[in-house]
Amino acid sequence: MKQSLQWFFNYFLIGVLGVLPIVIVLQVVLYVENLLRNFVVNFFGGYPNVFIPGVMFTAAILLLCYFGYLLKHGKAHLLYFVERMFVRIPLLGTLYRVTQKLVNIFRGDDSTRLREVVYIEYPKDGLWVPAFVTNRVGDQYVVYVPTSPNPTSGFTVILHESKIRHSLMTIEQASSFVISLGVDMPKPEEANGLR
Repeated sequence: MKQSLQWFFNYFLIGVLGVLPIVIVLQVVLYVENLLRNFVVNFFGGYPNVFIPGVMFTAAILLLCYFGYLLKHGKAHLLYFVERMFVRIPLLGTLYRVTQKLVNIFRGDDSTRLREVVYIEYPKDGLWVPAFVTNRVGDQYVVYVPTSPNPTSGFTVILHESKIRHSLMTIEQASSFVISLGVDMPKPEEANGLR
């Protein structure tokens, strides 16, 4: 039973991460098209029966699991077709590629994998924030500084290696720290060394 739930959850996450860039691009298109309308209120307001949104929610979960299965086994031909279509559209293609790279960073894709967690002084000296090393060029580090509570929003800076302090936190621990607004601090002893 536990293995079946793990299998189901893994495919669900792969499906969500695979479909997320397309969904973000579609949301931008819907927002521009329906600038003055609230899509969620109109959608649920049109169905007085609670059963219909419940069935639609369950169908969406199962569809994402199915896409996860197809992506894991390289069989998501429809998804690849939609992806190629988005890439050809000038503005949406750029948005899609950037979103896909950002999702791949947090998914752990080898080409864009986050390498380690460091601390940097930001926004001024004496204030330390965790950051993810995304690249290194000589003695310069390219780091991504996530913002709380959503680690997918943030900014990228380039720093000399003398300006960073290495952390023993894993990517998951640092993400949990950011999401929990600092409540979940896996390595509290590191805070004493940041002076």
